Amino acid sequence: MILFRYLLLAFLSITLLACGPVKDFTDQVSQSIVGQDPIDPPASLKEFKAKLNPKILWSAKLEGTESFEFYPGIIGEEAYAASSDGSLAKFDLKSGKSIWKINTGEKLSGGVGVGVNEITVGTSTGLLVAYDLNAKLLWKTRLSSQILSAPTIHEGLVIVRTSDNLIHGVNVKDGLKKWTFSRVGPPLSLRSSVGVVASDGVIYAGFPGGKLAAIREDNGSLIWEMTVAQPKGVTEIERASDVTSVPVIDGLTIYTVAYQGKISAVDRVNARTLWSRDISSYTGLNIEGARIYVAHTGGALYSLAIESGKTYWRQGDLLNRKLTTPLGMGDYVAVGDLEGYIHILDKETGAFLGRIQLDDDALPVMRHMVEFETGKFLAQTRNGGLYAIAIQ
Repeated sequence: MILFRYLLLAFLSITLLACGPVKDFTDQVSQSIVGQDPIDPPASLKEFKAKLNPKILWSAKLEGTESFEFYPGIIGEEAYAASSDGSLAKFDLKSGKSIWKINTGEKLSGGVGVGVNEITVGTSTGLLVAYDLNAKLLWKTRLSSQILSAPTIHEGLVIVRTSDNLIHGVNVKDGLKKWTFSRVGPPLSLRSSVGVVASDGVIYAGFPGGKLAAIREDNGSLIWEMTVAQPKGVTEIERASDVTSVPVIDGLTIYTVAYQGKISAVDRVNARTLWSRDISSYTGLNIEGARIYVAHTGGALYSLAIESGKTYWRQGDLLNRKLTTPLGMGDYVAVGDLEGYIHILDKETGAFLGRIQLDDDALPVMRHMVEFETGKFLAQTRNGGLYAIAIQ
C-alpha cells in the first residue's frame, strides 16, 4: 500500500513548499518510480451486457500536453475550452462548430473560469488573463505564482488560487487585486489543480493538512478554519492529507473530501462536522439529488446518502484506473478513467450500463466533466481533445 502511495504521488507530481533535502528526497522517489511498471496496474475492464450506448455528438481538438488540468466552461449555448499550448476556443454546444479560436500567446495552466460577460484563464508564470465573449483581451494581472485551477467568477470578483496556496480576489472589471488570503501550511503538499467555491458572500477552500476554510468574499479575511482530515503515518509523504478537490455546497452544508483522509459534511454556519467517513479521494465528489458520488483514490466508486454518509453501493471493478470526479445525471452516473474511457453506471445499483472510449490514444480524461443538457455532457482529455457525449 505504501508503494502504491509513492507511485501515485510520483504520477500526480509533488509541489514543494520548501526546498533543500525534502526536494532531493522527492526527486529520488520520482527517479526510482517513474518508468517502471505500476506496482498496482489498472484493473482490466470486464465485459457486460450494455443497456445504453453512449455516443460522441461532436469532438474538437486543441493542442495540449498532460502537464495541466483543464475542463470546459459553459455560458448559455456556448462552451469555452483552453489547453496548455495557449489555445482558447469557443464552440456551439449543439453542433460543435468552432465560433472562434485564438492563441493567447501564453503557456496556460488553469482555466476556463466563466462569468456572465467574461472568461478567464491562468498561466504557468502566474498571469491571470481575462477576455470578453468575443475573444477581446480585457486585462492581464500578475499574481504570486503558477495558476493551476480554473478561476471562479462570482459577485464581481475573479477568485483564483495560485500554486503557493494563496487565494486572490481580483476585480473582474479591471483586473485590480483587492485582497490576498494566505495561511501557513505543512512543508510538503500535493501538486493540485483544486480551486474554490463561493456562495452567500463566503469563499470555501480546502488546504494541505486536511484543512477547510471559510473566507469573507469582500475582504479576504478568515471566518473560520477547521480540520476535516487528520494526517496519519510516519513520513511526510504518508502524512499528506490534502483537500485536493473543490468542496461542494448543498444548502447550509458543505461537503469535502481529502486525499488519504475523510469525506465530511460540515455545517457552514458554525463549522460543525455533521458526519464523516474514512474515504480518500484525489479527484473529489459530486452531489446529485440526495446522493453523493465519490471516486476513491484506489479506484472504487461510491454512492452515499447525503444526510448520513451511509453507503448505497460500491463499484469496485475500476480499481487503479485513476477515476475522474463522478458526474451524477438523473438515473445515471458517468465517470472517466486513465485510458480515455467513459463509464455509465446505474444510479440505483452501481451496475455498468454503457461504456465508450473517446479516442485511440488512450489518454486520461480530465478530472471534471460538465453536463450541459439532460443526459449530455462535455469531457476533455489530456491531449486537448474536447468531446460532447450523449447517453442513449
